Amino acid sequence: MNGVMSIFSRFKLPPSPAVKRPADLLYSADEKVPGVALGGLALQHMATALALIAYVLASAKIGGLDPDTTRSMVTATIIGMAIATFLQSWGKPFGARALIVHMPDPLLVVIVGLATAEYGLGALVLIGLVNGSVAMGAGYIIPRLRSVFPPAVAGIVICVAGLSLIEPAVLHTTNMGSNNTINLTDTAVGLITLAIIVVMSIWGSQRVKLLALLSGLIVGIILTALLGEIEGTEQLAHTPIFGLPSLHMPAFEIDLGVLFAVGLLSLMTQLDTFGSAVLLQKMNDHDWRRADMNLAGSGIRANGLGNVIASWLGAFPNAVSSANIALAHISRSTSRWIGVMTAALLLLASFLPQVSLALTLIPTSVIGAVELYAAAYLIVSGIELIASRAMDSRGIFLVGLSFIAGVGTMFVPALAELAPVSIQFVLKNGIIVAGLTAIILNLLFRLGTSRRVRMQIDPASDPATLARQAVDFVEQHGAGWSARREVIRRAAMAALEATEALQADSSRRLLSIQGSFDEFNFDLELSHSGAPLQLGAQATPAHDSLLDFDGPDFDAALDRAMATLPGVLLKRMADRISTGSNGKNAYLRLHFDH
Repeated sequence: MNGVMSIFSRFKLPPSPAVKRPADLLYSADEKVPGVALGGLALQHMATALALIAYVLASAKIGGLDPDTTRSMVTATIIGMAIATFLQSWGKPFGARALIVHMPDPLLVVIVGLATAEYGLGALVLIGLVNGSVAMGAGYIIPRLRSVFPPAVAGIVICVAGLSLIEPAVLHTTNMGSNNTINLTDTAVGLITLAIIVVMSIWGSQRVKLLALLSGLIVGIILTALLGEIEGTEQLAHTPIFGLPSLHMPAFEIDLGVLFAVGLLSLMTQLDTFGSAVLLQKMNDHDWRRADMNLAGSGIRANGLGNVIASWLGAFPNAVSSANIALAHISRSTSRWIGVMTAALLLLASFLPQVSLALTLIPTSVIGAVELYAAAYLIVSGIELIASRAMDSRGIFLVGLSFIAGVGTMFVPALAELAPVSIQFVLKNGIIVAGLTAIILNLLFRLGTSRRVRMQIDPASDPATLARQAVDFVEQHGAGWSARREVIRRAAMAALEATEALQADSSRRLLSIQGSFDEFNFDLELSHSGAPLQLGAQATPAHDSLLDFDGPDFDAALDRAMATLPGVLLKRMADRISTGSNGKNAYLRLHFDH
């Protein structure tokens, strides 16, 4: 291990964009992790990702694959996970430059199982090529569609993904069978595992939090072993120590409808990749405001490239692992070095079939406990993304109807059976339905929404009415633009202060208020008669000194101080202020970084 650490110390990762480091992170994106902590965290991420090989085994069971073919598919899949994880962490030329670990794509379990049953592993070559090619194309398109994927859309996808985990998590934790009976032993093991993860994550020290998930897994496995409930260990005796993947020829006779389905599901999976990349950006930036679309698109392309490369080995397509993002949250460690080490360990495990198969024997109830935590984390993270922006009635219907569509699909799966058979699998997936609904509604509701608006002022308005109109103007249109709540609050306060400053001089009269917005700038312009405000020319007085001032000139000094107060307040509220003349009228411009 020391030799590996020394090799790692010689490398330098391509730098991430400069951001403000959150105080609660132990290791942020570009920070190197000490050797012992790096090894421990990478092992946790590797174990978590390999536990999800259960999706591959489930697909192999549907396809009726023999043990040797299954082992070959598992080995190739782990190699694909390692490639994609390395690309995401390295981040150049492809990758999100974030601690994003990959796992088998759960959306493709049934399709891959049915395809391999009929065409063998050769079907996985074309499935992987189509999946990866669609993802790489989406990675170039999505950064140019910032307005199509606002934080609300990403938040909906993340939140519904968490909601979709609830059913399998509960079923896995309780080991509920087809007869609707609960296995009390498995349920107890799952709840104890979850309790250990939660307790160590909340009340543990920084070092203890790093081991929360791994400790829960170990305790759950030990409890299951003591109860004699671990099954499948006999498979290890018939598994070779070393194993190499083999190349496969594409099964060109595969049905085109299957490939279309794979392409559509790949596109929907990239919404999850996009949301995960945004979530990691948010975790690494204390002052996070908006998604870095270029890095998010690069992360999608890394996912696609990993699947294209591994497809020739007969790999099950992979996607971003939500459970590993939850682990990064638990450990408060998002260092990309952890991702690089995890990729190296995954690659090593891919050539050790006994290791990978042993990890897949983790009890179902223990995996269910991890899924419960991941579901809770994703739901809350999605809600935070949605709530980060102000919403008007359009935003309310966008979020509400998207949730209804996605969750309704989960609650009433029979609805999808009324659709044509060729698209039933799409309509049965709540994540796909919610994501598509959110995108369509976002495009529809944007119709008629101008990014530049003006409000004329009634000259007969009294000061109180004028101030209220200015605040309402900012809040109403800020919500319509889905601007950040903090920016709208500052802009509303600045607009109120500006109107009061203009009304303080009887020679000035407010004529109109104009607002404009894009994802980077929120601007207000107040047009008024009279001379421009001279905010920059006024010296900022020591207002606190007035408390100790006593003399015949006190009233005059107080008036001078109060005259400069609007300029002081506006400079604190707005990021930039400018004043001047525009023909026969004057203006006051307030700029807010968004």
